[in-house]
Amino acid sequence: MILRPMLAVVIPCYRAGRHILDVLAGIDAGVGRIYVVDDGCPEHAGDVVERANADPRIRVLRHPANRGVGAAMVTGYRAALADGATIVVKLDGDGQMDPANMRRLVAPLALGAADYAKGNRFYDLAFLASMPRIRLLGNALLSLVNKISSGYWNVMDPTNGYTAIHRAALEALPLDKLDAGYFFESDMLFRLNTIRAVVRDVPLPARYGDESSSLSIGRVLLQFPGKYIAATVKRVFYGYFLRDFNAGTLQLALGLLFAVFGTAFGVAHWVTSELSGDPATSGTVMIAALPVLVGVQLLLGALQFDIQNVPRLPLSADYASADAFPIPLEAEK
Repeated sequence: MILRPMLAVVIPCYRAGRHILDVLAGIDAGVGRIYVVDDGCPEHAGDVVERANADPRIRVLRHPANRGVGAAMVTGYRAALADGATIVVKLDGDGQMDPANMRRLVAPLALGAADYAKGNRFYDLAFLASMPRIRLLGNALLSLVNKISSGYWNVMDPTNGYTAIHRAALEALPLDKLDAGYFFESDMLFRLNTIRAVVRDVPLPARYGDESSSLSIGRVLLQFPGKYIAATVKRVFYGYFLRDFNAGTLQLALGLLFAVFGTAFGVAHWVTSELSGDPATSGTVMIAALPVLVGVQLLLGALQFDIQNVPRLPLSADYASADAFPIPLEAEK
């Protein structure tokens, strides 16, 4: 029997047959459960593990066909929750993530300072030296876009897949709604914001060798923009209109109203002026310009409010308190 708090590791595998055994060999003995999810791996990573496995902690889970890294992680997360894991780490099977860094990754969760921790390769310039230039540029741009869509203005490197999540956050997440493909890491951050989970970056380097990436630049350019826009709209609606009304709500609503009115008024009178040949009066120009200026200022205020509205109270703090409560809450009279 494994005692709590239990640390579990989920390893999604697709084209990872050559590296998976080395990854497993590097996992610390303090890990209680290891879930290898063979996501229709053409290199049969699940079979490779089962043939060489002598570790009772390892359990192989299989998808008959490839469903994507997000779907593989959801399968692993559900298994870890069912087995009572308190903290679950995502570790890729291609060898890019050093298992020796796992203690640093889970430290914020173990100390009760965060619900979700992720690696950050941008913290130290030395970490970036080994990163391919195309990945460096792509991740830098995605970091900016992800800050807007997720609301976590304090994190970088959103596509970093070396992550750890606390049970309290996992239980609150709609796992069936998480993106099944390569947008999984970015979608996870958006979903975490909707439950007000605390996210922390942990400076960690990546290792690049002979592994091949299944994520193409073309796929990112075609699929990611629409998903980022959808996540941004949903986050703003959930956080500022559905679940709460605050100063950010007022600034955003009034800012959009003023900006749209001023722009529409100005365009309409400019067209009228062009068609009639009569120049617009100074009063007309001011009526158009002033609302736009006020609207922009209000929208900047809404942005500043959003930046300061990053979740700061970990869900795991409430989880620990409820778990330690001496009697069942429903027994109260």
